[in-house]
Amino acid sequence: MTDDADDSLGETVRDVEAVRFSGSDAAPRPEHTQVVVEQAVTIRVDDVGDFTVMCTPRDLRALAVGFAFSEGMITSTNDIHLLAACEEDPTAVRLKIRNPEGASGRNLVVASSCGMCGSRNVAEVLVRLPRSGDSLRVRPRLLNEVVQEMGSRQELFAATGGTHAAAVFDAEGRIVSFGEDIGRHNAMDKAIGKCLLSNESTAGCGVALSGRVSLELVTKAARAGIELIAAVSAPTSMAVEVARMTGITLCAFVRDDRATVYTHPHRVLS
Repeated sequence: MTDDADDSLGETVRDVEAVRFSGSDAAPRPEHTQVVVEQAVTIRVDDVGDFTVMCTPRDLRALAVGFAFSEGMITSTNDIHLLAACEEDPTAVRLKIRNPEGASGRNLVVASSCGMCGSRNVAEVLVRLPRSGDSLRVRPRLLNEVVQEMGSRQELFAATGGTHAAAVFDAEGRIVSFGEDIGRHNAMDKAIGKCLLSNESTAGCGVALSGRVSLELVTKAARAGIELIAAVSAPTSMAVEVARMTGITLCAFVRDDRATVYTHPHRVLS
């Protein structure tokens, strides 16, 4: 696999001027502040399609690889023949995979790399999801510890308040990869992509998420062999349903030394 893709297309935080109001009768005052950069980046998969993702321009190689994996285009980096910056388009990352005939292309603009957008038959996608293994066991305290550790790594959020994060962790609570982006799905793809690029297995791991758990995030976890999701915010009904179907332990509202476990609670030891 050729690996000469640029990991960043430029700035990730931009300085802006704003006016702040504080208190019901307080006079407005000028304020110098920062916002996270949102940029269109195209993941160009040769002989499959172009996928334009609105994202934070950081860790783009990991995003491209994680996206291709989550979409079922590849099963490992062995399926990648080329990973490179696109010479014709500086805002694109190019992937050449070894079996493009077996990959499905959606060829659409994706606001964040959501694994369901454009799928013709959601039920067909779900029935093909693998069932997770059953090796992971954690203490409740570990869930809060990994969520707090993930939060401490969110430097873009600390600067702007405008990003999500995903952190893959092992049974000891060691964070093995971390992704941060304006999109929850992009952050997840970056974390998974980093594991693939470093030959770090995600099977039997957990993932901490900074926001709401949707169907798409559970499908990405299932494809990666992740056994447990620990999220700061709430799950959706489909997220709970698919986590139950695929054998994933879904924990939400993981904060303030508490957690709500919606599916397969046997992995969280009392």
